[in-house]
Amino acid sequence: MPLTFTADPDITPTLRDGILDLWTDVSNAGGAVGFVAPVTREDIRPALLRQFTDMAEGRSRLVVGHDEDNRVAATAFLTRNTHPLMTHWIWLYTVMVHPRHQGKGYGRDLLAEAERTARTMEGVEAIRLGCRGGLGLERFYGSAGYKEVGRVPDAIRVAPGDDRDDVIMHLTLT
Repeated sequence: MPLTFTADPDITPTLRDGILDLWTDVSNAGGAVGFVAPVTREDIRPALLRQFTDMAEGRSRLVVGHDEDNRVAATAFLTRNTHPLMTHWIWLYTVMVHPRHQGKGYGRDLLAEAERTARTMEGVEAIRLGCRGGLGLERFYGSAGYKEVGRVPDAIRVAPGDDRDDVIMHLTLT
């Protein structure tokens, strides 16, 4: 059954807790979403609150996917670039699908919904995202139309002795 997506949902305690659970579960399953396992909801809460602040101040938008049980199953944040010469593109952050839903095509569905949402944002011509090398994410994003446009070797330190490339992906909307 497909996910039900909503852009810019009202931030309720249920939604907040659902995103915290999703982010924690994805991180603890090895997902490349800003943390390294093991993490708790409390480790992630400050990052989520910063995202909510950006949303409240109009700098960021949220796309959330709910599963058939109305649980938060996927999220992505679209964040405006604050550099005055780069406002024609946005960042896509924290692209997550719950591990229980991996392999169902929901990641591709989430990217399509994020692209639809970006196309409603005035003046936005492209989406950029960064992903952690070594996990095959470049192939996944590439299959959704993103192109690798840069790579910084060993820029992400997952653990001592485990450095990964920071891969920059780009999707043109125009």
